[in-house]
Amino acid sequence: MGATNVAFAPVTSDEDRALLATLADEIWHEYWPAIIGPEQTDYMVEQFQSLSAIERDMREHAYEYWFLHAEDDGRIVGYTGGRVEAETNRYFISKIYLLAKERGCGFASRTIAFYDQLARERGLSALYLTVNKHNDLGVRAYLGKGFKTIDAVETDIGNGFVMDDYIMERAVLPA
Repeated sequence: MGATNVAFAPVTSDEDRALLATLADEIWHEYWPAIIGPEQTDYMVEQFQSLSAIERDMREHAYEYWFLHAEDDGRIVGYTGGRVEAETNRYFISKIYLLAKERGCGFASRTIAFYDQLARERGLSALYLTVNKHNDLGVRAYLGKGFKTIDAVETDIGNGFVMDDYIMERAVLPA
């Protein structure tokens, strides 16, 4: 499949949030069990990708979410989300997740470009994200987009599970 342009549709309604949670569950169960195991995948979906978690992050932490729609036929290919971190003048990209059949089509690259534009419009200086140390595909993709590893963290997320991540950052690119 060749590269397709992508449109970003903000998640705003109750129906959008419910669809986002369903999509997150599908994508996470396609990708993550092979890396972190099925038990941690289930736990992380419930803690961070469920409808209640999405609503909490939007309400309490000013998260914004968007569906990624392929412009050729309007299908949803994934979702993304994050928030402004005013204290560091950065945008935290919390989530870029694509359906398995949509990976490798340029959607993640277009999503990073979307965040560059958003950050420029908001006067932010940098983008940053966390990526699982064993997510080779993600690590390579972010390095290829100019992100640098600035730290490595192990975060206890409860229930005996740990997130083992790199923190990656890069300056916002000019228009």
